[in-house]
This record gives sequence, structure tokens and C-alpha cells, in this order.
Amino acid sequence: MTEGRVLKGVEFARTGGPADRPLLLDLYLPEPAGNGAGTRPAIVHFHGGGWRAGTRSSLGPVTDGFGLTPFEALAEAGFVVASADYRLSGEAVYPAQLHDAQAAVRWLRNHAADYGVDPTRIYAWGDSAGGHLASLVGLISGDSPVAAVAAWYPPTDLNRMGEQALPDAVARATDPGSREEQLIGAVLAEEPQKAAAASPVSYVRPGAPPFLLVHGTADRFVPAAQSETLAAVLEKAGADVELLLLDGADHMWSLPDGGPAAAEKALAATVSFFRRQSGIP
Repeated sequence: MTEGRVLKGVEFARTGGPADRPLLLDLYLPEPAGNGAGTRPAIVHFHGGGWRAGTRSSLGPVTDGFGLTPFEALAEAGFVVASADYRLSGEAVYPAQLHDAQAAVRWLRNHAADYGVDPTRIYAWGDSAGGHLASLVGLISGDSPVAAVAAWYPPTDLNRMGEQALPDAVARATDPGSREEQLIGAVLAEEPQKAAAASPVSYVRPGAPPFLLVHGTADRFVPAAQSETLAAVLEKAGADVELLLLDGADHMWSLPDGGPAAAEKALAATVSFFRRQSGIP
């Protein structure tokens, strides 16, 4: 970053239990506002990786390869950004991941004064599995509410993912041992209630926060119909929702020409969305 600073490996919670260990986040802090002016809005990010891989520093190998530095870009736009880890499915099944995501938001709210954060302007953002968690954080009421959500290619309805998969899908939720089945610790077809309990569409309600959903139409891992489904349910509930479909983009914004155009559009739309939500000109 050319401005501000990054605090790496801040402990925000512990997993508890026999394998008790710290859960960590990285904080990207913008340059302090001059003359003691106001507090900053903040964004808590959750990484992808099918709930079984990934780290807080990454938006996936393809997206990382474009060199867009999204965390730094948002910090330079005036946001405090917290990129948080969470327990993966090999360590614990759902809802452990949701509880960790909520804990990250709660930690930031509790430490808002320490980092110049406005606790009424805390938002959630995530990609893929992280977009699923960000959506859940936004929709499930509790002591860690967020004021808006941006989700890149999120799973939103686990019970319908298999039927919505593209013909050339690389992975389907109904595949034996799929990422989704590892998340809930059960076969989707045998435990539809568990799948529904882990699906953001199950929690849409009147008064839901504003959403930005960004998805590639050629996504072979999470079908774009998943974002379309959530957008339709949110709209029916009266929520403010923006759906951006990027033509020809696969997962992690991969395009046939290998270029960064889709990733650039997704990032620009996300920065613009959060700026509008927070009142940053």
C-alpha cells in the first residue's frame, strides 16, 4: 500500500474445544483522516475455497494472478478492511464457519474505536464460499449485523445447486463428497433440511440489508443461477439488491482470453457499491 498500513495476524477469536487455536484476521487501514475528521466505514471479507481451502490473504489463485490488490484498493478508497479466516470443513462442519464469520464482525464492532471505525457502517464481502458466509452474516440477525453485503459468485441455495449446474460444470453440489456435502457433513439429498439451514435463501426477510451480487455467466463451479435465485428472493422481500452478471466469466473471473476484464469490472462495481452505501463520494 502506498498509504495507510496493514496489521497482519490479529487474533479475533478462538476455536475452543480440544483443538483450541486462534482465529486471525488482517487489517488494512487507510491513511488517517486529517484534522481528526470522522470515523471510517469498514468491510469484513471472507475468502473462498469451497469451505475446505483458502486463506484470508487470497481471493483465489486466478483472481490473485490479475494483480488487482482488492484489499488495498478498498483501503485507499477510505475503508478499513478486515480479511478474516474461519474454520474449514475439514476441521468443523457448518455452522462453525458462520459463527467464526460473525465473531470477526463482532470483534471489529467491539474494537471500532481502536481503529477509527464507524460501527454503524460495517459491511460484509466475500467470494465464493466467502460470499456464502457474507450473505449469511447479512441475513441472519444477531449481535453481529452488517449494513450491506457484496458477494462474488456465492452459493445461496444448496438444495438447488446440482440442478442449476451448467452442462460443462467442473464440480456439482450433488457429486459424492462435494464441497457442499463436506460443509454440512451429510449427503445433500439425504439431509435437505441441513442443506436449507446452510443456505442464505432460507433467511431472506423484510428489512434485509442492501446486496450486491456479482457472478459470471460461465461459472462452472457455482452456477450463476445461484445469484439470480437469491436476487429474486431478496427483491420479492423488498430488499435493495443489485445483480451484475458478467458475460462469459468463469469462477474467479476467468475469461477465455485469460485477461482481467471481468475481475476489474467486479472490483469496480464492489468499490462503487460500498462507496454508495457508506456515503463516500
